[in-house]
Amino acid sequence: MPRQLGELEDAVMTRVWEWNRPVTVREVLEDLQQERSIAYTTVMTVMDNLHQKGWVRREVEGRAYRYTAVSTRAAYAAALMNEAWSRSDNPAAALVAFFGMMSAEQREALRDAMRIVQPVLPEDAPAPAAEAGEAVDDAEPETGR
Repeated sequence: MPRQLGELEDAVMTRVWEWNRPVTVREVLEDLQQERSIAYTTVMTVMDNLHQKGWVRREVEGRAYRYTAVSTRAAYAAALMNEAWSRSDNPAAALVAFFGMMSAEQREALRDAMRIVQPVLPEDAPAPAAEAGEAVDDAEPETGR
């Protein structure tokens, strides 16, 4: 499980994720400098650390590296949520509390996600209605005779 990114690591990774292309230290530096005073060597060290931790891969281009994200921000967020949930001594209560904190937009996103995820049925559960309906549709119609 990845540990949570630090504040500057998150600022760098946000750019890498949002730009969704190979980036250089110089590009990230110039964007960060719009918000704060920061040195090239600081950004270079953070990006090297992110590479060492497995968050980004890098390829040499000329005298510089180009960095790309190894996974998505969504995967990172999911891993953090899973880690927090798995540490709970009462996972059901943790989920109820988490859902209670959600905004209406977040609850709608949860509903959308649940429509995508197919539930695993136990072996002794009745077949879903769609499957049962398909079997009936293929059968000969009853004539009542």
